[in-house]
Amino acid sequence: MIRGFGSDNFSGVLPEVFTALEEAAYGHQHSYGEDIHSKKAIEDFQAIFGQEIEVFFVYNGTGANVLSLSAFTRSHNAIICTETAHINVDECGAIEKQNGNKLLTVPSFDGKLNIGLIQNHMHNFGNQHHSQPKIISLSQCTELGTVYTREELKEICDYAHANGMYVHMDGARLANAIAHLGCAPKEITTDVGIDVLSFGGTKNGMMFGEAVLFFNTSFVTDVPYIRKQSMQLHSKTRFIAAQFSAVLKNNLWLKTASHANRMAQQLASEAAQIPGIRITQEVGGNEVFAIIPREKISLLQEACFFYTWDESASEVRWVCSFDTTENDILEFVHLLRQAIC
Repeated sequence: MIRGFGSDNFSGVLPEVFTALEEAAYGHQHSYGEDIHSKKAIEDFQAIFGQEIEVFFVYNGTGANVLSLSAFTRSHNAIICTETAHINVDECGAIEKQNGNKLLTVPSFDGKLNIGLIQNHMHNFGNQHHSQPKIISLSQCTELGTVYTREELKEICDYAHANGMYVHMDGARLANAIAHLGCAPKEITTDVGIDVLSFGGTKNGMMFGEAVLFFNTSFVTDVPYIRKQSMQLHSKTRFIAAQFSAVLKNNLWLKTASHANRMAQQLASEAAQIPGIRITQEVGGNEVFAIIPREKISLLQEACFFYTWDESASEVRWVCSFDTTENDILEFVHLLRQAIC
């Protein structure tokens, strides 16, 4: 079996991350984030996103999203997101269970929210019979591999704040979006008005761990308690923090994301030339969505695993990673040609 395109969660770990874990493994350090590695990683984040931010380390992406959203809401509040949002599709109702929030979803052909879609749920404010919208959750990159521009994000944030609401960004693949846009990290987070960010590490070369960055720090007072109750407080926090310092150093996180993006672009370009394959979404990050002949899917998956995205449409998803090589692409494209042509 050649290296697959199932998920960037399938990929290994960056050598720099292994080195950082090894260096953090010796000696004793204070627990629960009171160690030198955690303090250093927070300083690293502040150097990139601004000195005023607050940073909390967690185990995984679901935990990051639950912590982010719980900080801004109470159980009677609702969260507006797309139907394809990770919090709606792939987190087993975690935010509903943990905080009691209702998800107000909207269909989106490209995975993006916009003011028109958000307005579908902007009603019944002050009506005690209805959940009250409080925060908008968007993904960057989206679950369909597309990327919000700075202008699109600013418009959403301005609209939310004008209506007494907040904006959460699920940034599991934020690095890929920044690499695609060629912008500074602050330009599509701090500067546009994002209130809280789930910052991804695992999909971009870390062994485990994510971070939650609060740009709006007026809601952080209760966050330590929410994190503890959510079972996301790692006693040896240094092993999450040290990894972040390693990937943030010298912009490694953006270099690896750029590589994954290039591999996805190459895969999409090569696959699009094969009769019977149609690329369905703009390739903004490291994901490629394509419609291929239904009868060929299982055969191809046996040789090189990937997920079927939409069974009814015969749409599949291919994901590239920091360790995807050009040879991986060429081998897979060869398999596609043999199976389909």
